[in-house]
Amino acid sequence: MSSVFRKGSIEGVEIRQLKKYVDERGWLSELFRHDELAAEFHPVMSYISVTEPGVTRGPHEHVDQADLFCFIGPSNFKIRLWDNREASPTFRNVVTQFVGADNPASVLVPRGIVHAYRNVGSTGGVVINCPNRLFMGEGKREPIDEIRHEDDPLTIYRIED
Repeated sequence: MSSVFRKGSIEGVEIRQLKKYVDERGWLSELFRHDELAAEFHPVMSYISVTEPGVTRGPHEHVDQADLFCFIGPSNFKIRLWDNREASPTFRNVVTQFVGADNPASVLVPRGIVHAYRNVGSTGGVVINCPNRLFMGEGKREPIDEIRHEDDPLTIYRIED
């Protein structure tokens, strides 16, 4: 972890354990509820992805978009978040969590927070994201809201310790 950052909570980041309701049919888990999210984080779309074992997505950040990731399995992920917002009281804090099959969780990532996750399991892992902005805007006519630090070989944002 870069010495520029220190371990500590990040203002606005919410990591919530997801409760699984299990019965003879299988299980169900609420991923989010509008009555538990501030209006600025209300999702406008959702997508699902599979990340193969050992693969990292990110680090990147968004100028306007907030993400609401849901890690439920069947694999486990290491997620790291860096507060890159100069006006934030938690500027330069970093948080690392392990989430997924063994620790189902949702992770609310406000705009300006650099984030990355890696599948640390042995099988493809499903991630659901419910961002508060449309990808490429209405009708997919706008630039992608993403600053891709993973494209910089000298980036200070590293998921490995």
